[in-house]
Amino acid sequence: MQDLAPLRRALISVSDKTGLIDLGKALADRGVELLSTGGTAKALREAGLAVKDVSEVTNFPEMMDGRVKTLHPMVHGGLLALRDNGTHVQAMQEHGIPEIDLLIVNLYPFEAALARGAEYDEMIENIDIGGPAMIRAAAKNHGFVTTIVDVEDYDALVAELDANDGKTGYKFRQKMAQNAYARTAAYDAAVSNWMAGAAEVETPRRRAFAGQLKQTLRYGENPHQSASFYVDGADRPGVSNFVQHQGKELSYNNINDTDAAFELVSEFLPTDGPACAIIKHANPCGVARGETLTEAYQRAFDCDRTSAFGGIIALNQTLDAATAEAICEIFTEVVIAPGADAAAQEIFAKKKNLRLLTTPGLANPAAASVAFKQVSGGLLVQDRDNGMMSFDKLEVVTKRAPTQQELDDLLFAWTVAKHVKSNAIIYAKNRATVGIGAGQMSRVDSTRIAARKSADMAEVLGLAKPTVDGSVVASDAFFPFADGLLTAAEAGATAVIQPGGSIRDEDVIKAADDAGLAMVFTRQRHFRH
Repeated sequence: MQDLAPLRRALISVSDKTGLIDLGKALADRGVELLSTGGTAKALREAGLAVKDVSEVTNFPEMMDGRVKTLHPMVHGGLLALRDNGTHVQAMQEHGIPEIDLLIVNLYPFEAALARGAEYDEMIENIDIGGPAMIRAAAKNHGFVTTIVDVEDYDALVAELDANDGKTGYKFRQKMAQNAYARTAAYDAAVSNWMAGAAEVETPRRRAFAGQLKQTLRYGENPHQSASFYVDGADRPGVSNFVQHQGKELSYNNINDTDAAFELVSEFLPTDGPACAIIKHANPCGVARGETLTEAYQRAFDCDRTSAFGGIIALNQTLDAATAEAICEIFTEVVIAPGADAAAQEIFAKKKNLRLLTTPGLANPAAASVAFKQVSGGLLVQDRDNGMMSFDKLEVVTKRAPTQQELDDLLFAWTVAKHVKSNAIIYAKNRATVGIGAGQMSRVDSTRIAARKSADMAEVLGLAKPTVDGSVVASDAFFPFADGLLTAAEAGATAVIQPGGSIRDEDVIKAADDAGLAMVFTRQRHFRH
């Protein structure tokens, strides 16, 4: 290992040609000999740069449609040889192996092919072999060799050469080596996870997860925790691919809560009308539909105005001026929507700290994907909860069947329940939440808390009765006893939706019948921890 390593010869082989010519010229101007392959060599030559084909070094032509070109001792020897090891130097001299001091490689675009849904055979051809092999070799020998795998590092490389009279420092090479191994790890993770799906392997013996840094955050959930935001390359609309139009940088909690809000509002198709979800600490404090986006927001806000202060607002349609004006009446951290018109943006511009995010669309709530959670010493991995419910799947278990209005509200409440921390209780009326109980250890406590919040809001709104009066209620899991159901009935609920499946289902059904409630079972649970 040496601190400053001279740079005499570079091997460049890139699929992404961004910045290639400028970098090639910068290297040539510093007297660096350029080795290259295929399309990269062609692009450099067309720019007037002198390039030696790798095949001239290996004395072997590219073959098998380019599958074999750099997998050769003349290449890997030049990358791996220890410059301060006499045996290595002697072997290089004996076999005429040229030193390669700089490797610039970005890999076949496997992730891009995956994102556009390429067919199996195309995916296989986009698995790079020679590139990762060279990257790993060069990175291992970072005591002498510099490895660049990202276009974003081209300028840093040139700056390093300028600062060190055409040499690279050990710390720089070490940093680039770490980045190189992270790149091949992420690449292999993408390939292995795709292959697991293609081969229908549900629980691979080893599972890799990878992400690319999108943002370094000020801190985590609390100021003493460091944090950063990585994205996995999925094209799911939401917090990974938003456009931020204004406001401060997003925090860890902002991103977490915004994700919860947008995933919830994405349950409601824009073609079925406007919808709004307001989130506080990853739980909904108000969700509603309306004839207009402004009405949907106002009805969501009226569920729990106190909790909505400083919350996250998600909309399922393009934000308009009237809704922007209404939102600006209170302090809001983030607003996210699939678009915002110019008038709305102008209104929000007056609120400098409010973050406005727009996305390329709504997330598909039925799409299959993987979710994971870190536990001590490992990861819990599961399918994302993409369970959907419809009228035809509901099972009426009481003597009285729900009215059409009740059915509509029951499905609405059930959809919201999917996004509320367990134990979750949701009262809803006229396609708006009127009471939400979240995250309690006892289901009956969630039922009481939600009813109490409704009573508090009735006072704020100047209503004679709590807003839960005449509502329906959803429970994310079965009622183990009749007490929670009866508490909801006492609060004014007229119909219930729950999974069913308790050993005491008959007792709960009888209690519902005695109270005159209509109740439906979904046979599907929505625990959310």
